[in-house]
Amino acid sequence: MGKINLTPLADRVIIKPSEAEEKTKGGIILPDTAKEKPIEGTVVAAGPGKTTEDGKLVKLGIKVGDKVLYCKYSGTEITVEGEEYLIMRESDVFAIVG
Repeated sequence: MGKINLTPLADRVIIKPSEAEEKTKGGIILPDTAKEKPIEGTVVAAGPGKTTEDGKLVKLGIKVGDKVLYCKYSGTEITVEGEEYLIMRESDVFAIVG
C-alpha cells in the first residue's frame, strides 16, 4: 500500500479497509456473499482538521498509519488506481487500534 494522490479536506480521512476474513476461526471457508464488511482499516491520508466558527484550526486526533475501527456503513467508497478506499469524517472513526 503506497501513498495515494489524494488530499482529504477539513476533518476527513482516507482509509484503506482491511481485507474481509475468508475463513472462520473454525476453518470454514466463507463465500463472498457471507463475508462481513470490514470495520477496520488503516489511515492513508488525513485532512488538516476542522476550522471552528472563530477561525481556529482543530487538528485531527488520528494520523496517517493509524489502524482504526469505523462505523460499518460510513464513508464514501472510492477506487484509485484499482485500489478501494473510504473517505469519511473523523467523527465516523470509533477508535485507534493498538
